This record gives sequence, structure tokens and C-alpha cells, in this order.
Amino acid sequence: MVNKNILKIRKKLDQLDNYFLNLVKKRTLLVDKVLKNKKYKKDIVDKKRIKIILKNINKKSRHKNIDPKITELIWKSMIKAYIDYEFRNFKKK
Repeated sequence: MVNKNILKIRKKLDQLDNYFLNLVKKRTLLVDKVLKNKKYKKDIVDKKRIKIILKNINKKSRHKNIDPKITELIWKSMIKAYIDYEFRNFKKK
């Protein structure tokens, strides 16, 4: 049986997950706006921007005392997911 402390903590994690889902929704709406401004499929992947994002996340993670390996994996996964999303939703003009 799971102890009460773990159950309380899991409840807080569930609440945080719900908050995170709202942020994903907001981020997706912004990605949609960016996508509407891209003329060509080749514009979807911007390697220079990805490199800058990952570098900034690494720096901010260290500053906030968060394991940068965790944030790097999360952001790489998120970037990959959004690139896939953009390719699936790209509309030729």
C-alpha cells in the first residue's frame, strides 16, 4: 500500500501536470501563429534557433539549480514534437 505522504505528493504532481497542459496549449497556439507565417516546409526546422534555445535553457537551468540534463531532454523532446506537429499542419500557400 502506498503511504499517505506519497499520495499527497502525487496529488500535487497531478495538479502541476494540469497546469503544464495549459502551458502546452498556450505554446501550441503560439506555434500555430508562427507556422502561418512560414512560406516553405524547409522553414520549419531552424537549427540555429534550436541551438540557441537549448543553450539558454541549459544556462537558465544551472542558474535555477535544476539538473540541466532533465531540461535538455524535455526541451529536445518538445522541440521534436513541435517540429513533427508543424510538418503535419503545414499548409501550402
